[in-house]
Amino acid sequence: MVSPPDYDKSMKPRVYLETTIPSYATALAQALVKQVPLPERAAVDVMHIAVAAVHGMDYLLTWNCMHIANAALRDQIELVCRASGYEPPTICTPEELLSEEGVERG
Repeated sequence: MVSPPDYDKSMKPRVYLETTIPSYATALAQALVKQVPLPERAAVDVMHIAVAAVHGMDYLLTWNCMHIANAALRDQIELVCRASGYEPPTICTPEELLSEEGVERG
């Protein structure tokens, strides 16, 4: 169990969540790291992609255009997900999703 750090009692209470990442998501993340040209520091980013894919998410919205919403990497990410038996989410920025949906920004 994760213990919250000591904090000043005048601060608002925070919610702490403990999550377990399924082994099949970790396996997909490892496949992505091996097969998509990403730096080691992108391991957390790859886990986001893997968790979204194994849970059947339609979209993965992110402002991380370096490693996640990177047009040069999207095809490779999708190939690895499909080869592992998962349909990849559509990876895009919130702005891209809004333009796909026909929503104009003011």
